[in-house]
Amino acid sequence: MQKKVVFFDIDGTMWDWDGIIPDSTMEAIRKLKANGHTPIICTGRSKGHIRDEKLLSLEFEGMIAACGSHVEYNGEILYEDYLDKELVKKIVEVSKECNAPIVLEGKKKHWISVKGFDKDPFVDRMIEAMGEDAILTDEYSDDMEVNKFAGDIIRTTDYPRLKSELEKDVFIIEHGNCQGFEEEDDDENAILGVFEGIKYGTSKAMGIRMICEKLGIDISDTFGIGDSNNDIEMIQYVGTGIAMGNATEGLKKEADYVTTDIHEDGVYKALEHFGLI
Repeated sequence: MQKKVVFFDIDGTMWDWDGIIPDSTMEAIRKLKANGHTPIICTGRSKGHIRDEKLLSLEFEGMIAACGSHVEYNGEILYEDYLDKELVKKIVEVSKECNAPIVLEGKKKHWISVKGFDKDPFVDRMIEAMGEDAILTDEYSDDMEVNKFAGDIIRTTDYPRLKSELEKDVFIIEHGNCQGFEEEDDDENAILGVFEGIKYGTSKAMGIRMICEKLGIDISDTFGIGDSNNDIEMIQYVGTGIAMGNATEGLKKEADYVTTDIHEDGVYKALEHFGLI
């Protein structure tokens, strides 16, 4: 079989919201490599938050992080882009005024709002994983090098104002409720939704194009596997787009194939279906 390149989202695709990677997924990626194909991480996470030893032990050959703001292949940086400093300052100020807790995501460090993430286990795990590189602050500083940002919409967030003030500067991706979030909780920090902000023109698809150019691979020889709304451009761009069984309905509509849930060997069954393993 002609060599294929497979782009894998992380959260909700390779591991669940508790950070658990199914054994079948580990086995599938090892078999994929053994068959001569190339696995690439393609995630909304910034590189600073991709540290899990079990995940990295799979020896992916490249990485598209921060929704395309960071692209690398075999350790060579193909692309790195940061939000303008004045824009980052504005994001910090508007988010604070609108009571939206945010994470400013960089290649190494993340700057995390002090208050508002009480109900978000994802951020708790981020802080634990990143250690001293997870900086709790509500203030802007000139040392911030930010690829993208993400935030929670809690009950006290003025999200319409935040979106109105920021969307002319950044492309905002919206996510609904996620597994583990307590929608019916009347606590003021209960999470009602999640949003991400990236530079206009930046996307996972852009990163995929750069990887393909580096490898001399035609887009028809690529696959993408994801589960959330920030995977839509990836699924649309690759030769074959695969949605997890636990994916959003919007992503499933764009996919060429819908596999099973992450806990029903979704990654393994997808790669097996297309003869990659």
